[in-house]
Amino acid sequence: MLELAILGFLYDTALHGYELRKRITALTGHVRPVAESTLYPAIKRLEKAGLLARETQPGAVAAPRHVLTLTSDGKRELRRRLAEPARGDISDENRWFTLLAFLRHLDDEGAQAAVLRRRLAFLEEPASFFYDGERPLSAEEFDDPFRRGILTIARATSRAELTWLRDTLASLEGSGG
Repeated sequence: MLELAILGFLYDTALHGYELRKRITALTGHVRPVAESTLYPAIKRLEKAGLLARETQPGAVAAPRHVLTLTSDGKRELRRRLAEPARGDISDENRWFTLLAFLRHLDDEGAQAAVLRRRLAFLEEPASFFYDGERPLSAEEFDDPFRRGILTIARATSRAELTWLRDTLASLEGSGG
């Protein structure tokens, strides 16, 4: 997801590494802080693959800055990754939010709707954090207020997301996408 976030943020504007790291951290940092030791090797991989270009610009006060831009191949790769997300990108909430943050860069509304339909199908599957054998347990089945709390919060979040997904799908599909 780090590479997707790099491609997504650079789609809109050229950034130097520090600014890119701040933006990625704002999106995912509370869950997965982005270390320089992780970010810069990812940037180098994307640059080596021809998806990013680096330009050296003079620094305002100190050393020169390396500004990163997305190449046309990088834009195509971002759109491919958005259109063909892995199952984990759909099912893992943090990876889903990263994907969702850049889904607008997928120009085809039908392709956007297809991704949203996959998330909708995932959320409509019976699931829980806790099970009795294969059966998912509901909040009402717990005396433990903390487990009941987890499930109550998850249910409210899922309901809000389901409403948003259905409304957004209706909008995308109603506009001819």
